[in-house]
Amino acid sequence: MTDQLPDGGEPQQPGLLVDRGTLRLALVVGGLVLAVLLGFGLGRINPPPAAGGYALTPAGADHTHAPGTGAHDHGGTVDGGDPTGVGGLAVSSGGWTLAPLAADLSAGRAGEFRFQIRDAQGRPVTRFAVVHDKPMHMIVVRRDLTGYQHLHPTMATDGTWSVPLTLPQPGVWRAYADFTLVTDDGGQSARTLGTDLAVPGEYAPRPLPAAARTATVDGFAVSWSGEPGIGVTRPLRFEVRAADGTAAPLERYLGAYGHLVALREGDLGYLHVHPEAGPPTAGVSFQVTVPGPGSYRLYLDFQVAGVVRTAEFTLNVP
Repeated sequence: MTDQLPDGGEPQQPGLLVDRGTLRLALVVGGLVLAVLLGFGLGRINPPPAAGGYALTPAGADHTHAPGTGAHDHGGTVDGGDPTGVGGLAVSSGGWTLAPLAADLSAGRAGEFRFQIRDAQGRPVTRFAVVHDKPMHMIVVRRDLTGYQHLHPTMATDGTWSVPLTLPQPGVWRAYADFTLVTDDGGQSARTLGTDLAVPGEYAPRPLPAAARTATVDGFAVSWSGEPGIGVTRPLRFEVRAADGTAAPLERYLGAYGHLVALREGDLGYLHVHPEAGPPTAGVSFQVTVPGPGSYRLYLDFQVAGVVRTAEFTLNVP
């Protein structure tokens, strides 16, 4: 015996009778569940921007060197620069471009530098990972390697970065943007891009100081030891001592006990390395790979009693 549908439709076999109201309810519930699942997945792929305009994404599995896990650099093999291991040689790399917007700079006067990071379609990028406590690190130095500054720009919601900038002397200065962007697939890509900033006036370049393993800054004696080698990774150990000869009580600055930037004379190739993890029991060690012969200027940032200082050295590699 067959059953007749409530609206007089065609009969069906026993056990196959479906109430249309129940079916509609099931479809609605199923659609809501699917929407929630899709929204959760898209949220993981595209995290919402933070109040400052950038995605507060910590460096993770897709970032090859998470902060605080050991020594690393942002050399050319990461950002698409010189394959021998330096970055910052280009304003554009891998489809990403450093686009200056304004830099009205005069020698000795407070100014501002504004810029964007743009993708291959020319759109401003707004999603950056927070690496070493900041989403953007900017190094500024004159082309004779004087006047080093380590700055941290802030970003507006439209992707425009800005940073107060005072350049004390005329000449051509190099600005390096060191950052890790969050890609559309949720991955992370570390980049170092560079651009020149011109300050009008008579430019009298200074010769590079002689090579040395010791420097004094604000009463602190800083020294380094190690034997750098071309194309090999070797440790450089820096020690900071107070005026009385005791080890200075180094404090964490940007998540580490020290930051080291190396710039190559001539092309201003950039190598940004970070120290090995752990407290500085006998100084701060960095694993450094020298990309080739030449003269390099080393800049060590360290913090004591809440004040950040920079010790500078010249390294000659035959």
